[in-house]
Amino acid sequence: MAGMELIISSICNATFCEAVYDNNFTDTPLTKHQEELMGTKNELNGKHLKIGTYDNYPLSWVTTDNGTLTGNGVAFVVLDILRERFNFTFEVVTPAKNYEIGVRGDLEDSLIGLVNSSEVDMAAAFLPIVNKYQQYVDFSSILDEGTWMMMLKRPKESAAGSGLLAPFEIHVWYLILAAVLSYGPCITFLTYLRSKLVKDEEKHISLSPSFWFVYGAFIKQGTTLAPEANTTRILFTTWWLFIILLSAFYTANLTAFLTLSKFTLDVEYPEDLYKKNYRWVAPEGSTVQYVVNDPESILYYLSRMVTNGRAEFRSVNVDRQYLQFVSGGAVLVKEQTAIDHLMFEDYMRKSKEGVTEVKRCTYVVAPNPFMEKLRGFAYPKNSKLKKLFDSVLTYLLQSGIVKFLEHRDLPSTKICPLDLQSKDRKLRNGDLSMTYMIMIVGLAAAIAVFVGEMIIRHYVRIKIRSRGNRKIKTAKTSKRRSLKAHDETRPPPYESLFGQNSRYKMNEKLMKAKIINGREYWVVGTVSGDTRLIPVRTPSALLYQRDK
Repeated sequence: MAGMELIISSICNATFCEAVYDNNFTDTPLTKHQEELMGTKNELNGKHLKIGTYDNYPLSWVTTDNGTLTGNGVAFVVLDILRERFNFTFEVVTPAKNYEIGVRGDLEDSLIGLVNSSEVDMAAAFLPIVNKYQQYVDFSSILDEGTWMMMLKRPKESAAGSGLLAPFEIHVWYLILAAVLSYGPCITFLTYLRSKLVKDEEKHISLSPSFWFVYGAFIKQGTTLAPEANTTRILFTTWWLFIILLSAFYTANLTAFLTLSKFTLDVEYPEDLYKKNYRWVAPEGSTVQYVVNDPESILYYLSRMVTNGRAEFRSVNVDRQYLQFVSGGAVLVKEQTAIDHLMFEDYMRKSKEGVTEVKRCTYVVAPNPFMEKLRGFAYPKNSKLKKLFDSVLTYLLQSGIVKFLEHRDLPSTKICPLDLQSKDRKLRNGDLSMTYMIMIVGLAAAIAVFVGEMIIRHYVRIKIRSRGNRKIKTAKTSKRRSLKAHDETRPPPYESLFGQNSRYKMNEKLMKAKIINGREYWVVGTVSGDTRLIPVRTPSALLYQRDK
């Protein structure tokens, strides 16, 4: 620590700081501004200053040693550079409460109040340069740009969803459902319209077969419908092409989602806190509280969450006490530097406790900032120290020393990134939950349909018996069986080929065996004089012979 401060001080003293206050290498007279700086420098030499600060780890915090307050953090490393350069001493003063500015916008018990009342000569803390603050104090030159981030508990699954529905957005699934429900009636309507306009033997397809065709094709199953009209064939082909493309996109997206998908969060922007009603917490008396309660701020809409209790501002002794709120589901809003140190300390603590690598990154930071503000030190109004110190602070910023000091205790890699890039991605029950649901819903639907059929058949039979129409029912049944027996689309039974009433000439002299494409056929002649090929029945086919 001391060696680093010595290096930084040496760099400053040996290069650019000295030329601002003296003119040893030229004979030109000093300007009025340079004379004022030289006078202020001489006046500050050996003077004892009161420096105000507050706890904002790791940028600034205070420790007590035998009743004496000692300042620590990046702000006091910078202050030590100024002290060595201008030869002054200082003591640390803290406000009554650890506030940047009062809770209700007043200055009571806050660091800005100490500076405004001139109880301290300057504030060594990274204070946001806010318009209202500038009414009470003068800010130094810019030290850095503060970024406030949102830290939350890492969810078990991505906000994009999981399981079978993840590859498509919800409105895409609604459109697919609409297509499945509407295409069946479209087939029925168009075939009915064709049957009225075109007089041929092909009839229209009723609604029930149309629905079953659409559903069967959707799950890549065949159909017993065999339309001959070109119009109907085009309708069928259109639906098949739609299903082929849809299934190809779905399969590709599902594979990518399970293996290469980017992990996303429910909370990515400040407005997500309001839209999704997320609980969030921030330090009491901080700039976040001031900005949220400022009617002119773009984040003023979040004040409604403070009113209804979904947001709160709390004071804690150490930052790790915020972790209990985050573990409970709340979102922590704080400076990125503080959040990075908080997550790193939590990660290292779990590493020492022997927690497995997968479970060490309990928390995650939203990808987009809550807000951004420029920051600097603060002086009382019209303080002479501002002109004297600002040039040195500017050089420290331009040389990258301030940024280096903020991140020197952190690893070079990102701490617990959003995407952990685990190489052993395994399917969880959450990924397959939709398959379980489909199975349960299917079984429930089948049971409901079965019960409905039993009830309908029971009451229909009673009704038919009461009216004495059993003969009509028997006639319809026999007619249906006869139509099924004479269905030419089905293969003929072997009894019709080789039985007593066979329509083929069963003369062994005329029958010849012939092998076509590796399969044996009988070449026989029909009663009408035609020639037919009959496949030879193999012995294994007897296994599937059903007795009537």
